[in-house]
Amino acid sequence: MNILEMVNSPAQLRALSADKLPLLAEQIRQFLIEKVSQTGGHLAPSLGTVELTLALHYCYNTPEDKIVWDVGHQAYTHKIITGRRDRFDTIRQHGGLSGFPRVSESEYDSFSVGHASTSISAALGLAMGRDILKQKSSVVAVIGDGSMSGGLALEGINNLGSSSTAMTVVLNDNEMSISKNVGALSKYLTNVITDKRYNKLKNSVWDLLGDRSSVSKGIKDVIRTVDRNIKNILIPGKFFEDMGLRYIGPIDGHDLTELIKVFKFLKEGSKEPVLVHVVTKKGKGCPFAEANATKYHGISKFNPQTGDVIKGGQSGPTYSSVFGSTMVELGRENKNLVAITAAMPDGTGLTEFRDTFPSRFFDVGIAEGHAVTFAAGLALKGLRPVVAIYSSFLQRSYDQLMQDVALDKTNVIFCLDRAGLVGDDGPTHHGNFDISYLCTIPGAVVMAPSSEKELRDMMFTALEYTGGPIFIRYPRGNGPGTPCDKPFYKIDIGNANTVKKGSQAALISLGDMYGDVCEVHKLLSDQGIVATLVDARFAKPLNEAFYEEIFANHSVIATFENNTIAGGFGSSVLALSAQLEHRPKVLRFGLPDRFVSHGDVIKLRAEIGLAPETMAGKICGELKSSIQNLAPSRG
Repeated sequence: MNILEMVNSPAQLRALSADKLPLLAEQIRQFLIEKVSQTGGHLAPSLGTVELTLALHYCYNTPEDKIVWDVGHQAYTHKIITGRRDRFDTIRQHGGLSGFPRVSESEYDSFSVGHASTSISAALGLAMGRDILKQKSSVVAVIGDGSMSGGLALEGINNLGSSSTAMTVVLNDNEMSISKNVGALSKYLTNVITDKRYNKLKNSVWDLLGDRSSVSKGIKDVIRTVDRNIKNILIPGKFFEDMGLRYIGPIDGHDLTELIKVFKFLKEGSKEPVLVHVVTKKGKGCPFAEANATKYHGISKFNPQTGDVIKGGQSGPTYSSVFGSTMVELGRENKNLVAITAAMPDGTGLTEFRDTFPSRFFDVGIAEGHAVTFAAGLALKGLRPVVAIYSSFLQRSYDQLMQDVALDKTNVIFCLDRAGLVGDDGPTHHGNFDISYLCTIPGAVVMAPSSEKELRDMMFTALEYTGGPIFIRYPRGNGPGTPCDKPFYKIDIGNANTVKKGSQAALISLGDMYGDVCEVHKLLSDQGIVATLVDARFAKPLNEAFYEEIFANHSVIATFENNTIAGGFGSSVLALSAQLEHRPKVLRFGLPDRFVSHGDVIKLRAEIGLAPETMAGKICGELKSSIQNLAPSRG
């Protein structure tokens, strides 16, 4: 029986008898493996939450009841059973389903997510709003144990614990990092906690004792003390109970019977903040994903039988791997070089450095703000910290960058992976704002390499630099294939590189747009326009003497960046031209002033007007307009 084909909504799920849910879970897992093997995506996290997702939708009356997912990379089952199964082939594809919950995509997506540690705060807002409007719905936040290291999650728990509102937090512990005592005793305690007779008896005893008598208060204090001490010994929930949340668990996150029992109890009778500790297995039901959950956390297309990744068209080292190998090389030469990442040693390319210099490597967990301030402390002791974080995640640390690093010109190096458009993960992961917000930091140096070799030279330059924070941003994936076997070269801060000299137009490229700009240069040459080609290298500072000469000798300036044009590199060039005597026409090519959707990067660039042919056509048009404006009038 194919039960999955019968379930196109949570209402249809709730119409099933509970004994059919294990078979449905098995069918969903096979569906996920088959589909994600064709599209790529977050396989292991979603395989680990199949039963949890089914139990939540089975017990809660969604969409009236609200489920808020943290990050959302574990919500594929949620998408499948909320009417999106027939479109699952399009997930993370251009024009298709988002890889994360989006409010605009479905009424079942209560909050748009993509970054970690937000679910508790968002869910508390929904719960408090419900209370103010005197509504009766339930609210559940689902958060992984890794996200609990984020400060926002702890802030949310602190507020929730003091609010006394009815809300449930499901802690999805998929690394066994909090509890290892799932077994008969824990199951027995869960049965006691969720037993209606126990709760009725407890409430009756509390009512009988009352609040006024000093004897009653003394008895209550004794009961609370004994209760807390027993829980502290037997279960790992004292922290949450001290924060004001009732703790239930740990429970087996793949036992549908137990999950349904707990969630039905909470749905029917809970009037307080509760944390349910659920233990799951990443990659559950898929042997190769269970064996290597990190590899299959976010995976490209793969063979569903073997798990072997299907190689794409690109070859050669990625920017991340070049960064990682260069860190090891520089680390051997400089004993004060240390590396910091926020739960992304694999993604940022730091695993080799971690294994080579374990005492000089720090993974601080999902805590980007802490990573920045921690690095500032290391730097003040004379070390040379390199903080490797994805561009969109560094956004969370703006205050720390400004106040804890830049204010005193502390020497911290920041390497921003996944800068610009990243493709399938969409607007929550595109790194298209970093140039704009980093250039507002006084004294910051912001660089972007056009090749792998230039990335190495920029890292070497950054290590030699002692004038304050320095940022290097580079894209996801492969570079143009420039050999990296030449010695390091120190770049003069602020200096651009003129690759080809021409006239009329100057093409100034920053970072990984360089390959497309070379194509634009060729297309212009085919039209008889020999333009100047510049590899800008720096978004900040800009060498005024260099740019003044460029402005004086060209009627049209075109800037190119894999960043929003709002406050980006082109805006800085435009502002500089306004200050100087020569004011050419400045065309800015970059990402639009909006959130860009998910999909193939080449398709996205074409959609927003960044195809080489489109850009070359606009430059030709502007040159013709400039020539006509300079021609003498007939009169």
